[in-house]
Amino acid sequence: MLTDYQKYRFYEILPGLSIWLTLILGIILSFIKPLWMIYFIIVFDVYWVLKVANFVFYLNVAWLRYHKIKKVNWKEALFHEIPDYKTKHHLVFLTLYNEEWVVVEDALKSLKNSVYDKNNFTIVIAGEARKKEHCEDIFEKVKQNFEDSFSHIIYTLHPGDLEGETPGKGSNLHYSEQIAKEYVDKQNWNYDNVIVTVFDIDTICDEQYFAYLTYLYSTVDDPTKTSFQPVALYNNNMWESPSILRIMAFGTTFWMMTSLARQDALVTFSSHSLSFTALVKAGFHEKRIVSEDSRIFYQCLLANGGDYRVTPMYVPVSMDTVRDDKWWKSMSNLYKQQRRWAWGVEHVPYLLWEFKKHPEIPLWKKIKWVFVEWEGKWSWALAAIIITILGRLPLWLADEGVRQSALFLNAPYMLEKLMGLAMVGLILSAIFSLPLLPKPKASQPKHMYIIMLLQWVLLPISMIFLSAIPAIDAVTRLIFGKYLGFNVSQKKRK
Repeated sequence: MLTDYQKYRFYEILPGLSIWLTLILGIILSFIKPLWMIYFIIVFDVYWVLKVANFVFYLNVAWLRYHKIKKVNWKEALFHEIPDYKTKHHLVFLTLYNEEWVVVEDALKSLKNSVYDKNNFTIVIAGEARKKEHCEDIFEKVKQNFEDSFSHIIYTLHPGDLEGETPGKGSNLHYSEQIAKEYVDKQNWNYDNVIVTVFDIDTICDEQYFAYLTYLYSTVDDPTKTSFQPVALYNNNMWESPSILRIMAFGTTFWMMTSLARQDALVTFSSHSLSFTALVKAGFHEKRIVSEDSRIFYQCLLANGGDYRVTPMYVPVSMDTVRDDKWWKSMSNLYKQQRRWAWGVEHVPYLLWEFKKHPEIPLWKKIKWVFVEWEGKWSWALAAIIITILGRLPLWLADEGVRQSALFLNAPYMLEKLMGLAMVGLILSAIFSLPLLPKPKASQPKHMYIIMLLQWVLLPISMIFLSAIPAIDAVTRLIFGKYLGFNVSQKKRK
């Protein structure tokens, strides 16, 4: 009889096992059954072209909505259409570790510059006791520069020795959210009227963010059963970052934009907002995991019996790329960041385990969310490798008998045409990246815009070495129970 621990470990092994089986069987079949493998590659490439077509369609939809939303004065819309909007309180969490003052200052300035009543803002600066001296120094600077800018600022220091925690953003949030709850209860606020926003400390929000958020919250059906997801940009230090960091950052932005437009598989990522009612009902952010930003969505989904969703916000929040002073350190930071994001594979065993406890959730919805997480990580780890390496292997290894077949003779032509169609996504990404760039500094040469286009030729290399391999690293660690701790992304600006 298996114990609960053994059953859960089995679930943890399954996603990585499916990825490694695909790789191993692909190599073996390339030797012993190359025709079978050629069939698989063609089917996969067709599948990938369809995914690219889906990406192109929804990226265009998101692009149009993004620019439409940017033109609206949401402060005016609130004033004219939502007479009771001032009853909404904004509780904003900024998690702090060892970031420089300039990073914290810029984040708070963006909140201060929001076109929304600052008397409705309560800011929570959530520091770590492991960096007590640094955090207390930041706290003092916040008091000196921003104490009168908002209704109230709460300062917390998350103890580093609490049992049952994985040190990181999730456990820090879990601790600070409980302290914030005490404050909300003391103010006697209705939880339904408290909107929680979780930002990384380097997040600079659009000035319309909170006006638009309040408008959405006041107009959507049942706002306590939805999270709100903005567009994630990485513009704070974009011009100073190496090319590979830039294209990976834009890749994340465009993935987020297509997810916003599709909505059916939209999960919270990085910066997001939700009601305090939903947060309390879900038991606050999970304190034992790395991928707390997406896990909170699944916590809310389970807490509401499957009746929970994410509402897209077509306004941007801007963060830093993981740039460092040395090029190789930037690459190392990017690898670790991608591996941490891929560690979201931990949601698969979580959902398989937790869904058994919720018979009220329809089976189709359970299958859907497990598929979204599992297929997403499978494609992340394998797509670039199958297209660029594994797809060529049976063509190289086939014997003379196979080489005379019609399928073998036509396969290179078919694959070339399919990959040519898939290039549309890359070209569109390169074109759309230019208008999203921040204004360059005066010191930036004009030819940098040309480099911003040409840098996309690096995408195939980056997708293998700084996306697929970190993802395989993450799922392999989960197979062997080598649990990934929270790696704080090092980010530096010039």
